[in-house]
Amino acid sequence: MDTTVQEVQRRLIGLGYNLGPSGADGIQGRMTIAAITKFQTDKNLSVQYPGTLGPTTLTALGISSAALSIPPWVALAQTKMGLNEVRDNKVLSAFLKSDGSTVGDPSKLPWCGDFVETCIAVTLPHEPMITNPYWALNWLKFGIEIPEGKPVMGAIGVATRNGGGHVFFVIGHDQNFFHILGGNQSNSVSIEKMDKSRVAGLRYPSTYPKPDTVLPFSVFTGKISTDEA
Repeated sequence: MDTTVQEVQRRLIGLGYNLGPSGADGIQGRMTIAAITKFQTDKNLSVQYPGTLGPTTLTALGISSAALSIPPWVALAQTKMGLNEVRDNKVLSAFLKSDGSTVGDPSKLPWCGDFVETCIAVTLPHEPMITNPYWALNWLKFGIEIPEGKPVMGAIGVATRNGGGHVFFVIGHDQNFFHILGGNQSNSVSIEKMDKSRVAGLRYPSTYPKPDTVLPFSVFTGKISTDEA
């Protein structure tokens, strides 16, 4: 749950905007995006990407823009942490279908691309989607390029492996590894370390403001990702 998004939702509800039955759940889904867009229109706010949150919109809602750090697709992915393709198959499958399409049963098919696509599609419904997002290497054509030496929070990373690739969200890094949040990592949604030598590229959505700040080095003692098939 993103506490900034939750505060935005509370303010919007207080102003009479409809966020649906989920209310202030801290997830920037379709109803929240629609409410943000209507608020921006009602207030005649000049924003480059309607439906997204930035300093202009937060200020208009009376919220400090300093709190905005986690992009909505990462915040949504965090709510699915720990879901296993076998033990939680029903719940995971329902989530992967929630954007209107899915690769299929996650216990039988590689689903890292499906997970990233669902998180992006649900939180950024106007973002142009690549052809066949279920093939991980196709994500090298998504959005805009981010230099590998200048990673930002929420960048979409693509790594190579025997027989294909793996796609994930970057949430940190150190000298040798990216710290990655993704699906189909040891058969679940998890945070692991990805050897930078395996990474073929980093991308970022074209319809969401790119952070100006490069991720600083951080310490993460989790396992190294080796099982993504």
